Amino acid sequence: MSEIVEGYADLHTHTRASDGTGTPTENVLRAAAAGLSAVAITDHDTVAGLEEAFEAGRTAGITVVPGVEISSSEDGKDIHVLGYYMDIADPLFLSRLAELRNVREGRNELMLERLRELGYAITLEEVLERRGPVEQKDTTVGRPHIAQVLVDKGYAQSQHDAFQRLIGKGGVAFVSPKRISPETAIAWIHEAGGAAVLAHPGLYDNDVLVERLAGSGLDGIEADHSDHSPEEVEKYREIARRHGLAATAGSDYHGERGGVVFHGPLGGRRVEAAVLPFLRQRAESRSRRQ
Repeated sequence: MSEIVEGYADLHTHTRASDGTGTPTENVLRAAAAGLSAVAITDHDTVAGLEEAFEAGRTAGITVVPGVEISSSEDGKDIHVLGYYMDIADPLFLSRLAELRNVREGRNELMLERLRELGYAITLEEVLERRGPVEQKDTTVGRPHIAQVLVDKGYAQSQHDAFQRLIGKGGVAFVSPKRISPETAIAWIHEAGGAAVLAHPGLYDNDVLVERLAGSGLDGIEADHSDHSPEEVEKYREIARRHGLAATAGSDYHGERGGVVFHGPLGGRRVEAAVLPFLRQRAESRSRRQ
């Protein structure tokens, strides 16, 4: 992978390897069409889509940054940590991601059971059918897949409605399984030779947590995110500056469902690609310590 220091990058996108709607190739082509120099594929708890993305990047002339979004939690709230430039063939790292996918699968089963208890007739088979076929193994199923079935069956008016009333935090069928801590997520990324970046900190409503993690191992903070206000973008850029961390940007693109793009269009939030050598250097420094 040649390093890019010019142009712009979107460092947070999802594909059908997790809960996005596009293939890795489609995400790469969309990034190129948006005028980006680089794009990161950061699927939830899996690196299954990366090999396809690398090939598409070589063909399209765009740098694909190897990434992942690891699920952790604190006080019952999901906290997501992005990893970049890990050794995606590392057996220990892959086994740890498999553990996280098992937790996610258990969460899905409990959530579907609770929905059925509440009178919403929905099965895992329907969710898998709605997701459609996937080209890679080790993929994940997420709440957007469940939400879409709820919409399709008339139980919710939209994905937003499904999350708001039923499967999002505070919803009647919400389930929050025991997950690893964000510090453990950071450690796992580092032990795989990667750089760790806190995803969308504005969604946690917990800047004490952000400051704590910034001072205890993070390599960057996703300051610019589709769900951040301009004030939040500046706040998290300042926190990153104060701690000597990278301030990154990502759309958190999951594709389009029902005519609505979730969370934002690919390339809608972007950072100067000059941040990539910094992240790679941090990752390489972790590798040398192993």
